[in-house]
Amino acid sequence: MTISTSATNSRHDPAGATANISWQQAVRNAVRDPGELCRLLALPDEYAAVAMRAGASFPLFAPREFIARMRPGDPRDPLLLQVLPAVSELETSEGFTPDPVNDGAAAVGPGLLHKYQGRALMVTTGACAVHCRYCFRRHYPYGSAPRSLDEWQPALEELAADCSIHEVLLSGGDPLSLTDRWLGRLAEQLAGIEHIRRLRIHTRLPIVVPQRICEELLNWLCGTRLVPVVVVHVNHPAEIDSAVAKALGRLIDAGVPVLNQAVLLRDINDSADVLAELCERLVDLRVMPYYLHQLDRVSGAAHFEVPVDVGRRLVAQLHARLPGYAVPRYVQEVAGRTSKVPL
Repeated sequence: MTISTSATNSRHDPAGATANISWQQAVRNAVRDPGELCRLLALPDEYAAVAMRAGASFPLFAPREFIARMRPGDPRDPLLLQVLPAVSELETSEGFTPDPVNDGAAAVGPGLLHKYQGRALMVTTGACAVHCRYCFRRHYPYGSAPRSLDEWQPALEELAADCSIHEVLLSGGDPLSLTDRWLGRLAEQLAGIEHIRRLRIHTRLPIVVPQRICEELLNWLCGTRLVPVVVVHVNHPAEIDSAVAKALGRLIDAGVPVLNQAVLLRDINDSADVLAELCERLVDLRVMPYYLHQLDRVSGAAHFEVPVDVGRRLVAQLHARLPGYAVPRYVQEVAGRTSKVPL
């Protein structure tokens, strides 16, 4: 299946985004200045001025590979809205907090979270290849998380001491912003803990910088006894171009199950047509639509929220249009609950 014209019309290639460069260079080349982003997309200067003010505490960061899929001249482009700081982020909204999923209460050690039975999460880094404006960890205290493998030893000892944990999730930030050498060494140490059976990676990097799926990554990801699972994050079909499709295919061809989780976002994917196109595109690429998340109510993201009753209607329409395996589960993370809450 090809991407529909709605996902490809008027896309462009800013400043050599599709050049054959390494993923590290692609991250270094990412756009950090709202003025530059607005120039690349032929947007008025006032958008840059607002973005500079709104992004003072959580700045713009967007790879050129991702920007290349945006429509020039369209301030409502669904990919642009995910990364360009907006004045709405400065508003205080009731019920929106810095830690909406209560990560702080789930911490069992520096960088180690244990919320759900049988699995634990390692916040491996605060670095990410894109700053999504709705990120639920945009206020997370990453400075307190371990950095070196030596600093991770207490967390590894905690995991080794808890025989109920069978799966470890690497998250962040984005764990794939770390080097393959470092990640490979961490995977080996986790594989040395007998009761851990699966290693799950939560990442947006294969979507925003598809070069990240390289031979070195596949070697460590598939090189231990642990069963690897990768969960990517795509919200809109326009995020998937041929390079992303190829990157996802490399993972799947290597035997790695790939799932997608999306966030329901106002004016971005709160449409049955958009969600159906996204789900079908994913299935055609052998990626399973996994979750459609209700927005985590993080400070600065209230303008993205879609009412739950609207989300339920959208999912009902998806069930009427798509096979059951192509419909993601509509869920919400509720602080203190021991699993995602189906909506």
